[in-house]
Amino acid sequence: MTIWRPDPALIRRPAYLSLADQFARAIHDGRLENGTRLPTHRRLADELHLSVQTVSRAYEELIRRGLVAGEIGRGTFVQTRKPEPVPPYLPERLGEVIDLSILKPVCETMHHDKMKQALGWLAENLPASAALSFRPNVVFPRHRAAAVEWLGHCGLETSQLNVSVTNGATAGMTVALMAAAPPGSTVAAEAIGHHTLVPLATYLGFNLEGLPIDEDGLIPDALDELCRHTDIRAVFVQPSVINPTATLMSKARRAAIVEVARRHDITIIENDVLGPLIEDRPLPLAALAPERALYVTSFTKITVPGLRIGYLAAPDRFVAAVANRHLVSNWMATPVVAEIATKWVQDGTAMQLVEWQRAAIRKRHSIAAEVLADARFHSHAESLHIWLPLPPGRSEESFVSQARLQNVAIAPGLSFRTSEAPWAPAVRISLGSTDEAELRTGLGVVAKLLLADPEHLLLAI
Repeated sequence: MTIWRPDPALIRRPAYLSLADQFARAIHDGRLENGTRLPTHRRLADELHLSVQTVSRAYEELIRRGLVAGEIGRGTFVQTRKPEPVPPYLPERLGEVIDLSILKPVCETMHHDKMKQALGWLAENLPASAALSFRPNVVFPRHRAAAVEWLGHCGLETSQLNVSVTNGATAGMTVALMAAAPPGSTVAAEAIGHHTLVPLATYLGFNLEGLPIDEDGLIPDALDELCRHTDIRAVFVQPSVINPTATLMSKARRAAIVEVARRHDITIIENDVLGPLIEDRPLPLAALAPERALYVTSFTKITVPGLRIGYLAAPDRFVAAVANRHLVSNWMATPVVAEIATKWVQDGTAMQLVEWQRAAIRKRHSIAAEVLADARFHSHAESLHIWLPLPPGRSEESFVSQARLQNVAIAPGLSFRTSEAPWAPAVRISLGSTDEAELRTGLGVVAKLLLADPEHLLLAI
């Protein structure tokens, strides 16, 4: 039996990634079956006239994707069992790659200077409790007061007693899900949602049901139908532009989802990490249904990425559960970072950075509209990204790989999929993760790929 081998004529730069893509395609197509032993690094390098280092990097990339496994003393084997989920973004920026895969705010030297100034201030003003106390109730009352002020900017009125300070939105989401959805329960979400939801469902032991969406977000009738036939405990929503499709849910749609949640007595978990960045937006669902909504927001996407502090506002009946689950999963947010957030909320720096970000990201959208003028994509004037449906017959894997071979990283749409329903291939492109010149260049590569013949692209991979 002849074992499949990569075609050296199809290898493009960077060679390791092109080689890994050939192996990945052969595995997905069944030409390399589960358990097949791959050639040794040196043997394959000799066959393809590549360096051993290049083959080693290709195998490492396949291991990262969960397609092969290396066994010490035995070799490298195809592994087609379900791998750990791969983040939609690059774990690190390599060489000259234009990274449009990771969702970041626009940042300039000013942001670094602001953090350095804040740390200098902190050196002179750090409270003893922030450095010496283990007790959240000793450290955080003052920070909860600032949180209430900031949540007011988000459109939500609440009490200090209902707020937990968290290490960003991911911690807040996790605690909210732990509080609302015990193991074995069911949580509904948008069919195209947060990329951590699927692994979180596995780790926390709840069932995730992705529901249909339209141009206004989650469809209330679909949620109602699920509630009628399933013992659902919560619905997770991202109504304000942070969702992958950059949708801003209307006031009417928010009210309809609240009505379904009340009728079936389910909890709403609202992820609103952009908060006041979205200038003209309806009130949060948590403001419409304060008795049943857990609300998550943070500063990392709208001020400075290093300000990893967020707020989780909970109804009275969830306060104890949230506090307990926060203790066991995080103990408490990092006090010294909370000091900076509180200072910036109270002296107006945080809102100044939000307003700066709003202007900066609007400019990035103008660049995207110019470079991708012939493409149809979904966006919002203040979203940090665009959602680009691919033309008929184009696969995400091929499109993302071809962009990567041209040193541009974009996020595959499948990373955000929570449903097994029929899928329309798309990619997410971050607008804030690099400077304007690189953004223009990266979008130019995407625009050319959209115009290319898909059969030609397939042969080039």
